Amino acid sequence: MSDDTLRIYDEKAGEYADLTSDSSDPLLDDFIARLPQGASVLDLGCGPGDAAAAMAKAGHMVDALDGSTEMVALANSHPGVTAKLATFEQLQGSDFYDGVWANFSLLHATRDAFSAHLAAINKALKPGGLFHIGMKLGTGAGLDRLGRYYTYYTQDELEDRMIEAGFTLIDQHFGTSAGLDGQMADWIVVRAHG
Repeated sequence: MSDDTLRIYDEKAGEYADLTSDSSDPLLDDFIARLPQGASVLDLGCGPGDAAAAMAKAGHMVDALDGSTEMVALANSHPGVTAKLATFEQLQGSDFYDGVWANFSLLHATRDAFSAHLAAINKALKPGGLFHIGMKLGTGAGLDRLGRYYTYYTQDELEDRMIEAGFTLIDQHFGTSAGLDGQMADWIVVRAHG
């Protein structure tokens, strides 16, 4: 993730938290329901920590990581959440997590680094572990109106990359919503087993 993208998230952490905290997320509820009791879960790119807090409240042990100092501070304000400052490249370990939640975070990774991140996630998952990834749909890469870097994928390209990284696809969900920059964007969520 670029330094400018992280700087923008630091500057707009409160706005981002306001944008994302008021809505319930049936995909998060379903992800939590599919985890074994007392699961070990990674929230990769945790943002202000709402998803991590929901997972912790459900009785799961959550590692929350984000590259933005301000997002980590917001995440740590939730009961049961211990967030750490880390980038995607710092994910290490094997057979550790029952689930990995990467909800609209890896879209900031470069196309060149994306496959390595997927491989590291699959390695970090226990066999059969659950992976959730949310991405904006499209092609190419570039900056949004705020200056954040995005890489866009078509459904086929994203799914092909996931299969190449060793994932078994479960299901897909689609939608359109406005982001922090106010622009409407089409998105996809893919869930898979490691």
